[in-house]
Amino acid sequence: MVGKRLFRYLIPHRKQLLAAFLLLLCATAADLTGPKLIQIFIDEHLTPRSFEKQELILLGGSYLVLLGLSAGLTYMQLVSFHKIALKIIQQLRMDVFGKVQHLGLEFFDTTPVGSLVSRITNDTEAVKDLFVSVLSTFVQNIVFLIGVFAAMFLLDVRLAMYCLVLLPLILALMQTYRYYSSKVYRVLRSKLSQLNAKLNESLQGMNIIQAMGQEKRLREEYGKINREHYQAGLQNIKLNGLLLRPAVDLIYVVTLILVLYFFGIQPNSAVKIGVLYAFINYLERFFEPVNMMMMRLSQMQQALVSAERVFKLMDEDRLAPAQQGTDNPKIERGLLEFKNVSFSYDGRGDVLKNITFTAKPGQTVALVGHTGSGKSSIINLLMRFYPVERGEITIDGAPLQTYSEEELRKKIGLVLQDSFLFVGDVKQNIRLHNQSISDEEIVEAAKFVQADSFIEKLPHGYHEPVGERGATFSSGQRQLVSFARTMALQPKILVLDEATANVDTETEEAIQTALENMRKGRTTIAIAHRLSTIQDADLILVLHRGEIVERGTHQELLAKEGLYYKMYLLQQGAVNVREVKKGSK
Repeated sequence: MVGKRLFRYLIPHRKQLLAAFLLLLCATAADLTGPKLIQIFIDEHLTPRSFEKQELILLGGSYLVLLGLSAGLTYMQLVSFHKIALKIIQQLRMDVFGKVQHLGLEFFDTTPVGSLVSRITNDTEAVKDLFVSVLSTFVQNIVFLIGVFAAMFLLDVRLAMYCLVLLPLILALMQTYRYYSSKVYRVLRSKLSQLNAKLNESLQGMNIIQAMGQEKRLREEYGKINREHYQAGLQNIKLNGLLLRPAVDLIYVVTLILVLYFFGIQPNSAVKIGVLYAFINYLERFFEPVNMMMMRLSQMQQALVSAERVFKLMDEDRLAPAQQGTDNPKIERGLLEFKNVSFSYDGRGDVLKNITFTAKPGQTVALVGHTGSGKSSIINLLMRFYPVERGEITIDGAPLQTYSEEELRKKIGLVLQDSFLFVGDVKQNIRLHNQSISDEEIVEAAKFVQADSFIEKLPHGYHEPVGERGATFSSGQRQLVSFARTMALQPKILVLDEATANVDTETEEAIQTALENMRKGRTTIAIAHRLSTIQDADLILVLHRGEIVERGTHQELLAKEGLYYKMYLLQQGAVNVREVKKGSK
């Protein structure tokens, strides 16, 4: 199955493969003609001592020409095979990366990042070896072996028939190695993936590891996986040492002894010296490609196991929710409705239960509640990161699933708690390669969200380099750039997921002004822990264990003296109800 899928990648390059194969045939023919010329020299000139100058010059010149021709053709066919192989692996990498981009967040929730990186990088690199090294080696040497046997039969049919018994022996040896090595390589690739996953986790959480004194524990866990990887590698070395070159060399020596024994002792088995030399030369040439193929078997098994892992990833069916139907509605007003929406991540326990509310165009609806109450899950469903399986979400009256991906991403602006900036410069991070956004619109969006004040103070302004994740900017600056990125698209619906949670006090005022500007005239869904930031919301939904337990304006919820009131009381540090109500006026 894996072999068939890998073979499909060869089909687009069949013409180039045919040309490379013809070059290989020519190179093999030139290479195998050499021993025949030496046999003619021994039997017709050296043994009878007949040294005719013209014939010797012709034989010697032909031999040198064949050597040069063989070298040139071998170079050309190797370059051709490797070029095809590199194109194939380039396409495979793009296919895997493209697949990962369309996987749903539920897949990433359960798959360690390091393990995923290992599949995309290490495993595809191992598959590359299959096409670059193994494929060309096997094709070249199989053709060479066929040529060797053809030359053997031309020299002496009896000798050639005698050596045919080698083929089942070699095939049995290859099959035995493949059977045992596949098990070892599955363990090796799995342990390597676990090593990458543990390394990625440790690097991302290094500040916590050092702060909490967890270095020893992490080192022990990493060491345990490393030891298991070492044991699997040791098993592989033992297997290679037993079944690869040593076993082939043993078969070669035994075969050579039997050939010499049969034709040296058996009666009526006379053979010309030149024929015997050429035959032994061909026999040696027979085992040379066999040795090369046996040594490549290790890479082949590693590549096939890696290909299994790559194709398993490509067959992953947990895709991001896609558009259903062909209506292609447009988001014009931004009327948002949740109708009895329930949702579960694992299929066992619901994190949302019968969520129903309406956000009218231009209104701000705030979601509040303790950690785990379901606030982010509502955002995840609205952004169509997860499918809506129970209940319905509509925008301007049309079901969420009927909108195209492009329409949703263009008309729904998302600002996350932890703003992510890409490597590049400030302008590129606002535009995000959307060529429909002009430089003037970028500057306008930055001014709109109060980001221009700090951008213009940067040494290179909008062309200021941005490092990985925007590490050289403060959290507030990163947030302002993400605001500008969102507003450059002019969305109809704005989603704020804890947009002010990580803001430093220096830029908090600018952030609040930016948020006020952004919310004007747009339907806004805002998650907030600090209740003081959403007091002016048109509707506040209080969530508890996946349910809406209270709804209303800030003053209405305080008057109810329920969960919202208690949350507000804790945050304000007030000592009694009067102080809370007085402070809220």
